[in-house]
Amino acid sequence: MLMRWLAVPALFVALGSSAWAADCPTLLQGSLPKLHAKESIDLCQRFAGKPLIVVNTASFCGFAPQFKGLEALYQRYKEQGLEVLGVPSNDFKQEAKDGAETAKVCYVNYGVTFTMSEPQKVRGPDAVHLFKVLAEQSSAPKWNFYKYVVDRQGRVIANFSSLTKPDSPELIEAVEKALASQP
Repeated sequence: MLMRWLAVPALFVALGSSAWAADCPTLLQGSLPKLHAKESIDLCQRFAGKPLIVVNTASFCGFAPQFKGLEALYQRYKEQGLEVLGVPSNDFKQEAKDGAETAKVCYVNYGVTFTMSEPQKVRGPDAVHLFKVLAEQSSAPKWNFYKYVVDRQGRVIANFSSLTKPDSPELIEAVEKALASQP
């Protein structure tokens, strides 16, 4: 009898998690290892229903000073729900050889407080799921610091090249549109 009562809550948990997965946008299904940490980032749990900027980064890219602008943008809008996810990548041969060095560049050199993952593939057939879906919804990153603005439903509403600075009026307009979107 006791086993039957224990099985009922387990069934509700299982049903609840499958319902959660059904509500999770395709873009946010899966997880990424967090930069220089032991835990993973459950993309759905962390970002579902929130406006989001996803950016592929590289520690030794000439655009790396954009970390400061991305951090400023995050600080400006985080109280309104904006999230930023930085995904380091060596796809363009400008990323550090290990996560510790990448973490130093992001956290120490640029003061990043937004979420960062360990380096990932962001282009081609080996790209992580997140970037495959970003490419399907818009285009694959053409270089480091390619920025995607995602609305609360997990849809790309704009993407920007490396040349677009985080404080550009076009990017800010897209962020404000994402903030105004309905979950």
